[in-house]
Amino acid sequence: MNRTMITATNTLAQLQKQMEIVSHNVANIDTAGYKRREANFTDLLFQQFNNQRNPNAETARLTPAGIRQGVGAKLAQSQIVMKQGALKATERPLDLAFTKEGQYFRVLEQTEDGAAVRFTRAGTLYLTPVSENETMLVTGDGLPVLDENNNSIIINGQAKNFKVTETGSFLAEAANGSIQEFNLGVVLINKPQFLEQKGDNLLGLSDGVDGDGIFTELNGALRGQIGMAQGSLEQSNVDMSKEMTDLINLQRAYQFQSRSVSMADQMMGLINGIR
Repeated sequence: MNRTMITATNTLAQLQKQMEIVSHNVANIDTAGYKRREANFTDLLFQQFNNQRNPNAETARLTPAGIRQGVGAKLAQSQIVMKQGALKATERPLDLAFTKEGQYFRVLEQTEDGAAVRFTRAGTLYLTPVSENETMLVTGDGLPVLDENNNSIIINGQAKNFKVTETGSFLAEAANGSIQEFNLGVVLINKPQFLEQKGDNLLGLSDGVDGDGIFTELNGALRGQIGMAQGSLEQSNVDMSKEMTDLINLQRAYQFQSRSVSMADQMMGLINGIR
C-alpha cells in the first residue's frame, strides 16, 4: 500500500467517527437538556523530506523548507458544547429547566459495580411510590433525583402542590397544608472534557477519576448561583442547519479521500502495465 492509500484510509476511519457524532446530535434534537458534541481533529505523524540541499539558494524563501507528508488526520476529541438551549413552557409543575449554562441535576444510577452519581439536565421529573405513604422524586427514566447531601428525595404522605424556587429548593405541600422542603442536588461542570457520556442523556466520571476541579457542588452559599425555572423544559442545543452543513462538508471530505484511494489504485495499475 502506498503513502496516498495509507493517508486516505486513516482519514476515512476518523471521518466515519465524526459522522457518528453528527448522527447522534441529529437523533437527539428533541431530547430535553441534550448538549451537542463537536469533533476536533489533529494531525497524525508526518515525515519531512529536505529537498533543498543548498540553503544559500533559499535566502529569500518565506515558506518553511522541505516537503512534509502526513499519514492522515485523527479525531482528537469529541467536545461537549455547553451552550444554553431554548426554554419551552409546559406549565407542568414537575418540569424543571436550568437557565444557566453548565449546571446539572445529580441523579443516582445502578450499575454493575453498584450505585453511581450521574449528571443530567433533563428536567422531566416524576413521583414514584416507594411505600404506602411515601413517594420519591425520579427522572423520566426512573432514576432517583438526589438532594444536596446525595440522598434520595422522598416525600411523606400525599402531596398536592409543588413549587421549585429559582435557586433549586423543592417544596411539596401536603393535603393538610404542611410543607416539606428539599434542596435539589446541583453541580456546576467546570471541565466537561473530563466527563464521559453514560447513555440516556447522562454524564459521569470515568472509573477511578476524582471529581475535584471537574465539577463544583452548588451547596450552601453557592446555591445563589443556581438558575432554575419551573414549568419549563430546556430543549437541546442542536442546530439542525449547522448539523446539515457539517454533514455536507463531511461528505465532501469523505468523497475526496475515497477518490484518493481510487486514483492511487489507478496509478499502481498503470505502473504494473508498463512493459
